[in-house]
Amino acid sequence: MQNVIVRKASLNDLSSLTEIQNHYILNTHITFDIRQFSPEERRPWFNDHSDGRRYQLLVADDVLLGVVGYACTGRFRLKEAYETTVEISVACRPDSTGRGIGRILYAALFEAIADQDIHRIVAGIAQPNAASNALHRRFGFKPVGTFTQVGRKFEKYWDVLWMGRPLKMS
Repeated sequence: MQNVIVRKASLNDLSSLTEIQNHYILNTHITFDIRQFSPEERRPWFNDHSDGRRYQLLVADDVLLGVVGYACTGRFRLKEAYETTVEISVACRPDSTGRGIGRILYAALFEAIADQDIHRIVAGIAQPNAASNALHRRFGFKPVGTFTQVGRKFEKYWDVLWMGRPLKMS
């Protein structure tokens, strides 16, 4: 992707990141958020995913279009025993899906966290979502279980497929 660079997110990206998230909130089941956010409301999320160590937030920046996607790692659970497990997420602007943006974001994110104290990476994927399932499989994630009908959105209950992998693949 000649026109796309992957870099650490900055607070200047927060409006674009919020716009991406709000699209999926309003139009899809893939996030279980049900109301839109303002950039100011997303500031705690930004901070939680930007410690520069275990929790990182990267953006794909297209020289012509601006921020077209992001990938991040964040806290899996608050209890200390989970410290070395992170949850991973990726999202692209709707006009930028299918371009390989998710793939380059994940490749860069895995490189960025390679030397961190992380043992497991997990992803919760609302189903159906064939594209996300395939992306995670491509990066070595294996299904570990499905939580059935755990999220209600658009007057329907949705399943979540949980996938996981170690940070360091053998």
